[in-house]
Amino acid sequence: MQLYNTMTRKKEEFKPITDGVVNIYACGPTVYNYIHIGNARPICSFDVLRRYLTYRGYKVKYVQNFTDVDDKIIKKANEEGVESTEISEKYIAEYKKDAHGLNVMDADVHPKVTESMDIIIDIVKTLVDKGFAYESGGDVYFRTSRFPEYGKLSGMPIEDLKAGARIDVNSQKEDALDFAVWKAAKPGEPYWDSPWGKGRPGWHIECSAMSRHHIGDTLDIHCGGQDLIFPHHENEIAQSEAATGCKLANYWVHNGYINVDNQKMSKSLGNFFTAREVAEKYGYEVVRYMMVQAHYRSPINYCVELLDSCKASLTRLYNCRATLDSAIEIAKNGEIKPEAAEIFEKRKQQFIEAMDDDLNTADGITAVFELVRDLNTMSADKETSKEQLLAGAAVFDELTGVLGLLYNRNKEEEIPADVMELVEQRTAARKEKNFALADELRNRIADMGYIIEETRQGTKIKKK
Repeated sequence: MQLYNTMTRKKEEFKPITDGVVNIYACGPTVYNYIHIGNARPICSFDVLRRYLTYRGYKVKYVQNFTDVDDKIIKKANEEGVESTEISEKYIAEYKKDAHGLNVMDADVHPKVTESMDIIIDIVKTLVDKGFAYESGGDVYFRTSRFPEYGKLSGMPIEDLKAGARIDVNSQKEDALDFAVWKAAKPGEPYWDSPWGKGRPGWHIECSAMSRHHIGDTLDIHCGGQDLIFPHHENEIAQSEAATGCKLANYWVHNGYINVDNQKMSKSLGNFFTAREVAEKYGYEVVRYMMVQAHYRSPINYCVELLDSCKASLTRLYNCRATLDSAIEIAKNGEIKPEAAEIFEKRKQQFIEAMDDDLNTADGITAVFELVRDLNTMSADKETSKEQLLAGAAVFDELTGVLGLLYNRNKEEEIPADVMELVEQRTAARKEKNFALADELRNRIADMGYIIEETRQGTKIKKK
């Protein structure tokens, strides 16, 4: 398997530290609001990475944190007149609703900053003791000048980074690029006791502490959104490697941006959408499909046309699986033809080849749709055996499962009894060749929000 490593700016063969085991740390959300569609992309993309590595036989440990103390959380808590913990706990719960709606598996560990304070203070103390960090006015800053490789992930020269650095007017930093690993408490803020007084962690240090505690000094894969490369991941590398003397991660994997109608998404432009808002109109699965239908490093241009296209593609997948189920019900027992077995294996290998190439889900989905075409042909042939159809369905479920799709197949809403009664009346009318009544009943069923379809396997009904 090849993965694009942001650190080296090239695809590399993936080799975990321990054979058969992969440790992944993913930067999680700052929980002060509902996740937007930009937040939804990394959690879907890296959920597929996790699923695919598991599919390929690896034992995967997946750690994703929750930043549950932060300036934005404190600001919202003050605005609403509640404790910051009330805000963070509320939006952790809301995050989980959205993540589960998107069929994103829970991490093996979801550490929180507020529950990790001892290990955070410990790593800050290590940095101070080693001379990589210094206390100034109750704050503790990382001394970037002591880390010669600072900037190696973003690939930006130190001079350029300094030119872009924001310097507070009353900054007590030794250097413009120095960043806070501990912040002195301000009135009205939550705080913890530390060797430097009451305060709370800087944003970057939390991930260094939690990834080390739950995985170790060196990760197999560290992943996150492209927007985290600088300064967050750059700072993580500096403070972690300064503290441990070890490489923080062997592979850095970052997903691309989401634009809205070819513009950067922002609240000021009025093109800011939460995942839940989009899901209320299109369903969570359409949102997930949108995230995985493109290569994870490619930009996605969010627009109504794309959502409609994704919804249509999902419908094709569901229709194929429903047709298979119907064909299996009436098929006769028999052998799997050698040419069919060859097709199934070919599609699996096509899928694996695509996914082995830097998790190319776009080409992986192409393989799935070529399998759909094969299966539709087999389902339409009354001579196809039950065993062959079952084998095809197993491959179909296998590949869509890796992508985390078709998870609503067994959750379809039960058809109301009054609708089913009309369906039965229509079936009887058709048998009696009373087509006028049958058409009238079809229209009444449509008015109730359901569609009747006549297939080779019989009458099918589904919600519009």
